[in-house]
Amino acid sequence: MLHINDLTYRIEGRLLFDQATLAISEGQKVGLVGRNGTGKSTLFELIKGNLSPEDGSINIRKGAKLGAVDQEVPSGPESLIATVLAADTERSTLLAESETASNPMRIAAIHTRLADIEAYSAEARAAIILSGLGFDAEDQLKPCSDFSGGWRMRVALAAMLFAQPDILLLDEPTNYLDVEGAVWLEQHIRNYSGTCFIISHDRDFLNSAVTHIAHLREGKLFSYSGGYDNFERQLAEQIRLNMALRAKQDDERRHLESFVTRFRAKANKAKQAQSRIKRLEKMVPVSTIVSDPIAPIKLEGPERHLSPPMVRFDNVQLGYIEDIPVLKRLNLRIDPDDRIGLLGKNGEGKSTFAKGILGHLEAQDGFIKRHKRLEIGYFAQHQIDALNPLESAYDHIRELMPEATEAQRRARLASFGLGEKNSETPAGDLSGGEKARLLFSLIGFNAPHLLVLDEPANHLDMDSRAELIKSLNAYSGAVLIISHDRNLLESVVDRLWVVRNGTIDTYDGSLEDYRREQLETDRSTNRDKNKPVSEAKQSRKNAADARKRVAPLKRKVETIEAKLAKLKTEMARIDRELSVTDLFTINPEKAVALGKSRVSCEKLVEALEDDWLIALEGYEQAKKSEGL
Repeated sequence: MLHINDLTYRIEGRLLFDQATLAISEGQKVGLVGRNGTGKSTLFELIKGNLSPEDGSINIRKGAKLGAVDQEVPSGPESLIATVLAADTERSTLLAESETASNPMRIAAIHTRLADIEAYSAEARAAIILSGLGFDAEDQLKPCSDFSGGWRMRVALAAMLFAQPDILLLDEPTNYLDVEGAVWLEQHIRNYSGTCFIISHDRDFLNSAVTHIAHLREGKLFSYSGGYDNFERQLAEQIRLNMALRAKQDDERRHLESFVTRFRAKANKAKQAQSRIKRLEKMVPVSTIVSDPIAPIKLEGPERHLSPPMVRFDNVQLGYIEDIPVLKRLNLRIDPDDRIGLLGKNGEGKSTFAKGILGHLEAQDGFIKRHKRLEIGYFAQHQIDALNPLESAYDHIRELMPEATEAQRRARLASFGLGEKNSETPAGDLSGGEKARLLFSLIGFNAPHLLVLDEPANHLDMDSRAELIKSLNAYSGAVLIISHDRNLLESVVDRLWVVRNGTIDTYDGSLEDYRREQLETDRSTNRDKNKPVSEAKQSRKNAADARKRVAPLKRKVETIEAKLAKLKTEMARIDRELSVTDLFTINPEKAVALGKSRVSCEKLVEALEDDWLIALEGYEQAKKSEGL
């Protein structure tokens, strides 16, 4: 189905692929793994034809349809269900033609083909896919523009799954999913009729969904049968055998070289020495798999534990609009030795709860008590996005360590895998994994008593995830993790909380029990997936009333956006004036004044961006609560 033959490709002079070869047969589900930066996403671009190989070829079976989720997510006024249905271009074309065709033979051919591709059950199939990815029947009728970027990525994924290409390329598909969505996707990929090639660092997903693993290392592609655990066992055995053969060969080489050295000059041994020299020349070294050491992620725990509880919720209600709670009846506590995994569908209130812990959101009702000396380290996607893109990792750490020496600052960065090569790179140019490591360094700087981690593993490769698990298990403080990565949760947490039905309860079962519950829920949902049209119309009417109730939050977001736009315009004006040649020589007072004005604008922008993130989150949570 897909053949990669002797592929060679360089990027900016760096050799990514060195005569790499891989064959994927029809129906196989192949997971592509490898360290960050080895070229996995580049390989997908080569397969899609967006890049041209330097040498070698990539061949797709003639007539096979290739599909991939684009980075350009749908954002127009079309409803989710309409966007997904439009992904099947053949169905759309045939339906349009059926409205105008007049030739009886052509009409018959159109309807025969529509029946062959199950066009008349398309809406039901599209609804099942959207439901599995977290969109209920009301959501499916809303325009794409009503949803945030992460949710629109789910729509793009749903559209590609619905289109059912012969070869499906997916790049980290679980990154935008919760545990429930990831479980559903595993099932769907396993039952998918076509061929799948998937980049993923999610161990459980790779164990459940794929039939083969392709390992990218040292510019080559190596294929292994089975899921990720089986690949790991095979790789470990291959390394062991290669090392044993290498040791045996090294012993033989030393013996031959010793004989040649001793007897080369002796006439009666000259032929034997020459024979051994030829044998040495023909000896092909046993290849060994280079295992580059992975940089650590060192998270220092607090020197002293606080008296329990560090955080307590007494009958708390949290929300963004008065009388419209996102979460209620919260009676929970976090103690110094807690390791908690927070489960629940996206949009149910996990991030709202985290804001309550952090103090970014006050209780609408009830009481939240935090220890007065409590130090919290918070990791979330918007925290990564908030890193100053123009400042390097060294610049960020220098702000936290103003009195330290350069060596101490660089040692701090090195302890999180940010060495000489990337410590001076602007944050905006760092990879996702490097940004994550920088944020870990920042949030752990003050040895917090509690770590609140929202999808901390999304940008980390498999080895870095293992290092994160090792670090969290060695960390002496409390941990609360929101993640779809079941391996991370199973390795670190010892208690589970579930967000559902507007509150948070302890969950007494295991993650496997929770996974089975989700699978059963999916089956029940699919049996009764669509509401009657009349009910959908009533839902739209109710949504109109709900939009009026959330309008104040929307206006708040728009007001902040307007202020930000005005400030950025002012900064652009200042930059233009500062760029005047010899300004500091001609008019130094003006230059200094402009510089101060720009610094003030930057600080205002940073503050407003924080306000905007909180306001936007509140607006989206309110919309979710109102069913908008």
